[in-house]
Amino acid sequence: MLEEFVSDWKSHGTPVKGYANLFYGQFIMLMADETASGVSGCSTDSSVRLIKAIEERFQVQLFDRLTLAFQRDGKTQMVPLSQFAYALENGLITAETLYFNNTVLTKDELATKWLIPVKDSWLGARYSLHLPSKEILRK
Repeated sequence: MLEEFVSDWKSHGTPVKGYANLFYGQFIMLMADETASGVSGCSTDSSVRLIKAIEERFQVQLFDRLTLAFQRDGKTQMVPLSQFAYALENGLITAETLYFNNTVLTKDELATKWLIPVKDSWLGARYSLHLPSKEILRK
């Protein structure tokens, strides 16, 4: 589905030079080379339709922004945001646990800022992970 979409991806009738892949069996990456052709609302809408079609076909949820993804022991683990503090307090997640920062917007950010320690993410700032662990629990 991803290959078919990218091969026919258009913006106002102009082909979009794109790339799509599934990483870690969990993350769909869609990229457009905007130096070759711009991406418009219509081409973005078509990518959203693709993701919704994948959700329907495979009975998965891909637009849930309240689920966080981490890499522990070489495996991708999903944690609901509502359970993050519990996981942190109980040592299931630490400041050094790798976090999939799905807010990256460019290919460079994907390469350098996608898989980062929790302490370097927005979660690190929100939960004051620069403090010693005992101080975190008192907050």
